[in-house]
Amino acid sequence: MKKLDAHHHCWQYNPQQHSWMDDSMQLLRRNFRPEDLQKSLLENEVESTVIVQVDQHVEENHFLLSLAQSNSFIKGIVGWVDLLAPDLAEQLEMWSSVPLMKGFRHIAQAEANVFLARSDIKKGVALLQTYGFSYDILIKPPQIKAALDLVAALPHQSFVIDHIAKPYIAAGEIEAWAKDMHLLSKHSNVYCKISGMVTEADWRSWTYEDLWPYMDIVAEAFGPQRLMFGSDWPVCLVAASYSEVVAAVNTWVGKLTLAEQQAIWYDNAAHFYKI
Repeated sequence: MKKLDAHHHCWQYNPQQHSWMDDSMQLLRRNFRPEDLQKSLLENEVESTVIVQVDQHVEENHFLLSLAQSNSFIKGIVGWVDLLAPDLAEQLEMWSSVPLMKGFRHIAQAEANVFLARSDIKKGVALLQTYGFSYDILIKPPQIKAALDLVAALPHQSFVIDHIAKPYIAAGEIEAWAKDMHLLSKHSNVYCKISGMVTEADWRSWTYEDLWPYMDIVAEAFGPQRLMFGSDWPVCLVAASYSEVVAAVNTWVGKLTLAEQQAIWYDNAAHFYKI
């Protein structure tokens, strides 16, 4: 079965740029490059990946592009642009000539809860559609309502929810999040990444059974045709190895048909990111 990891990162560690890595994340305070990931990909029969932005400056786009150009398993990049830039159209025009650049993301989880509902942000995201780029939505549960406003305003823009919108798995909270995810899923232009779950669970004592109810909810909401696997490596390492993240999803998808499993492991992400 073909597998595509639709969400991983690489970075050159910088204490100021990566101040979000607090003392509990000390093992992340180093450089992570594609060669550090490659063994895990081979062990888990993952043949291709999409690399996703971490830093909010355009220089990182060029860094990620250099990694993708020198590592053939990286098939796409989700970069960053300033959605409020006066020359946004010119920037997108330039990036549209780079086949590896598939879409963009902003760390909206660090912004005010209403950020994605702002008219100026919606105007910027609307330009992505013009140039054929997708948009990754990185949010926490209190920000889902703003995301709903955004996706409703742009029904022809391709969106994907990162990390199933970061539900409070460690606290066992599910009902309000589940209701909001069902509302998001009513918009057919919205996909969802089964990723980032282990870091929302108890890092030291999570079990597969802790994660499965959340996977059940997004499967019920979005259906197997709008879900995609992502490891969130190396962030996942604070709670689980790459193989453990793959195994958590693998044990859950076993109840689906082979076609549905193939869709989640590969087909959906390949279609969404035009790979």
